[in-house]
Amino acid sequence: MKIGDKVRFLSETGGGVVAGFKGKDIVLVEDEDGFQIPTSVREVVVVHDEDYSTANVVSKKAQEKPGHAAPAAAKEPQSDDPADRPVTFRKKPEERKGGDQLSVYIAFVPIDILEMTRTRYETYIVNDSNYYIHFTYLVAEGKSWQLKAAGEVEPNTKLFIEEFGKEDLNGMEHLAVQLVAYKRDKSFMLKDPVSVQLRVDPVKFYKLHTFQENDFFETKAMVHTVIENDRVARPLVVDAKQLKEEMFSTKNDHIPSRQQMTGEAARNANSYVRRYDHGKQGNPFAPKHHAGDEPVVVDLHAGELLETTAGMSPADILSYQLDVFRRTLADYGGNKGQKIVFIHGKGEGVLRRAIINELNYKYKSYPYQDASFQEYGYGATQVTIK
Repeated sequence: MKIGDKVRFLSETGGGVVAGFKGKDIVLVEDEDGFQIPTSVREVVVVHDEDYSTANVVSKKAQEKPGHAAPAAAKEPQSDDPADRPVTFRKKPEERKGGDQLSVYIAFVPIDILEMTRTRYETYIVNDSNYYIHFTYLVAEGKSWQLKAAGEVEPNTKLFIEEFGKEDLNGMEHLAVQLVAYKRDKSFMLKDPVSVQLRVDPVKFYKLHTFQENDFFETKAMVHTVIENDRVARPLVVDAKQLKEEMFSTKNDHIPSRQQMTGEAARNANSYVRRYDHGKQGNPFAPKHHAGDEPVVVDLHAGELLETTAGMSPADILSYQLDVFRRTLADYGGNKGQKIVFIHGKGEGVLRRAIINELNYKYKSYPYQDASFQEYGYGATQVTIK
């Protein structure tokens, strides 16, 4: 700092020119009116090209008060380089030949297929078509439904829905899937909305062979068809009210015999009988030697007994399920103490009630109880031959 330097005060407004010094610590600052103000050298700072007179500083302070707009900063020119613009392009899903027929599946995939007793599972919806699919995935809660997932699946892709464990299986026996199909940015053939209810057998999640090689996953999976090639899957959903009336009716004229059946129902029934009557080699329920207290396990789900249920009414299905139940008891009638586990599922309870009715009135000497929950879930009954 030297005489002639422009300075401004640090602790108050204003400033001036250095006119001289008093000792080492005091500087004489001359303002625009010619007055010399003694000031500590620590209270001033040297400036160069600005006017720090009192009038100028006060004017600047007034401009900085609220209500006085500061000069607008010059806008930086926007870059025209495409690399600096946000990316909005999205590749359109590719269509494939034959994909204009709807095919949609629900798949259950074990996370660790080598640990079937402990593994958890993942649920996927698979869209094997050229359509976008808006879906809802629901589980039954009594007579009501709970939404588990909803969303959109792009063409020819699969979408993860949820992860679950074996402790969740008994709440997943009755599922529903609803679909609406459409295409984007192009015309398309209209598809009817799809609503399908499915039965899922919890016991199958304990069996390795129920998970099969497939076209959608690198690992084995349990795949349930919702719709395939525009044909909606025929779900095994039983009308409980209708079957109850048929079960307890005094007449059996409404249940046709194989001779009375026609078309696909007759072919399916005959296929079932051929499989059942093939003898001990072809009859899975023929008496066998079982070590110790090992029970015989008979799965009465229609999907296990029949190659297809196409053309069969719910009454037809129930009739043959009960026929397998009766013939199994007859086959093992001479094996005193033999335990037989009939897997009927939880569902609406129609088949279970029909079995209990048979045991109470036709097989009174055979004690029965719920089978092991840990092994068979809630949907199985154990009968002991006496």
